[in-house]
Amino acid sequence: MVFSSALFLFVFLPLCLAGYYLINVKLRNIFLLVMSILFYAWGEPKFVFVMLFSIAINWLFGLLVYKYKANKKTAKTMFVFAIIFNVALLFVFKYLNFSIKNINRVFDNIIPQANIILPIGISFFTFQALSYVIDVYRGKGEAQKNPLNTALYIALFPQLIAGPIVRYETIAKEIDSRTFNIDDFSRGVRRFIIGLSKKVIIANTVAIIADSAFNMPDLSQLTVLMAWLGIIAYTLQIYFDFSGYSDMAIGLGLMFGFHFNENFNYPYISKSVTEFWRRWHISLGTWFRDYIYFPLGGSRVKTKQRLVLNLFVVWMLTGVWHGANWNFVFWGFFYFVLLAFEKLSALPEKLEHSFIGAQVYRVFTLFFVMFGWVFFRANGFKNAVKYTVVLIGWGNEL
Repeated sequence: MVFSSALFLFVFLPLCLAGYYLINVKLRNIFLLVMSILFYAWGEPKFVFVMLFSIAINWLFGLLVYKYKANKKTAKTMFVFAIIFNVALLFVFKYLNFSIKNINRVFDNIIPQANIILPIGISFFTFQALSYVIDVYRGKGEAQKNPLNTALYIALFPQLIAGPIVRYETIAKEIDSRTFNIDDFSRGVRRFIIGLSKKVIIANTVAIIADSAFNMPDLSQLTVLMAWLGIIAYTLQIYFDFSGYSDMAIGLGLMFGFHFNENFNYPYISKSVTEFWRRWHISLGTWFRDYIYFPLGGSRVKTKQRLVLNLFVVWMLTGVWHGANWNFVFWGFFYFVLLAFEKLSALPEKLEHSFIGAQVYRVFTLFFVMFGWVFFRANGFKNAVKYTVVLIGWGNEL
């Protein structure tokens, strides 16, 4: 079920809102949890059990980490086991098929293909679960003794399928206690309508052009003009689609008393690639920054080699988080190269004093972002390369 579907808009959401505000306040969390499970089960009935299993194990780890917080060694051991469990779960369902496929290419089909189906939203609810355990371990929130509250945080339907990735510390207090606010509710309705408009009116319209270019059966017939129209259309599509869903999620959260952080902040006006990633998919960027990049040392390291290594780790993980194929591996590596260049050269900071230089670099930033979207959208790595060759006017000889 998607937010823009008639079923959601005219059946699920009205029933959910009516039930939520008509029942006793003490039962609202349980009601929201049941509705969230139904929301997920509508599209993935058998994978509900995978999500519930993940929730149960992370709830248990959260309790153990919190219980043994005075004993740092034991708490750390429980924390490490929680990380291993979540990474293993994500690997099995999202990356095992990809790994076996590539091993078989090298060693002549020595491992039978697993053919495991990818559960919808597993990347999001796994990162939510990790956020819960990490925040409890860091003392930024108390462990939920009630497993239903943990389940509500991880499975809450507004952000379950497409984010934003809501940090546990952000809404820990609101899980336990929320009050109705007519101003928040009305702001939520307006925000939801804006997001729905972005998705239905803009994203779905420009998607027709993007699909015509990228889904062309024979890319050798693709012209330079069509290639540019396609990538411009996709650049608009992915922004209005993704930011639209984030707007709808934030709006839905407000309707039920939750305050989610912003996820997009006009990313295409960025003056550098670094700034772009401060404005694009903010919840994911800050998740990797706070839970991976900073623990590795971030930018405050003694050597440039260590800085480059930290960036490499973060951006390869960011790439594969988006999908298990070589397009996303390259996409992550591509941003690693760009961001490492900006960090080491400090070129964006140097150009701030030159109006013309800053504007030129702004144009280059948008160009590189669009170039990256080719690999994000194309049907396979080879097609992405072919599309890029046409895009830069070299013809299509591959």
